[in-house]
Amino acid sequence: MTFDPFGDFDTQGYLRNFAKEKDLVIVKRLEHTSFLTGIDAALAALSKRRELGYADLLQTHKTLFDAVYPWAGQDRTHTAPHLTIRKGRVIFANPADIRRAVEHGLRLGQNKAAMIAKPGEVMGYLAFGHPFLDGNGRTIMTVHSAMAQRAGLSVDWPQRIKLLISML
Repeated sequence: MTFDPFGDFDTQGYLRNFAKEKDLVIVKRLEHTSFLTGIDAALAALSKRRELGYADLLQTHKTLFDAVYPWAGQDRTHTAPHLTIRKGRVIFANPADIRRAVEHGLRLGQNKAAMIAKPGEVMGYLAFGHPFLDGNGRTIMTVHSAMAQRAGLSVDWPQRIKLLISML
C-alpha cells in the first residue's frame, strides 16, 4: 500500500509531486537530485543565521525539495494535521507536538556543551518531530550538521577513509 495522506495518488502521484509521478523509484530519484541541487544553498543559508529556529528548518526543507513538492517547507500541521506517522513500531510526534519537539532539539543543539555531550539526543528530538511528509532525514541531517559544525564537531572524511584503507 502506498503512503497517500492526500487521497489523490491516482491523479496527483506520490505526495502530489510536480511530475505527478507514481513510480516511487523515479520519485526518490527526483528527491535525490533536488537534494543534491539544494544542499549547498541550504548550508550557506544556515551558516548566515546567528541562531537557528523552526523557520530555518522549514526553509531548509523548502530549499532541498521545492523542485519536487509544491508543499516543500510546510510541516504536517499544514499538510496532514490529523495524521499520525508511524514507521514500524516507532510513532513520531503528533502534528500538535512537532514544533515543540524540534524547537527543543534546536535549543539543545545550539548549546555547545549539550551538542558536544549528546549529539545523538539532539538528533533524536529533531527526528521525533518528523515535521514533513517526506525528506525528514535529509533536512534534519543538514540542520544537525550545521549545529555540529558550530559546536566544533565534524568528521574529517578524507582522513577517515585513509585510516580505513590502511587497516585493510
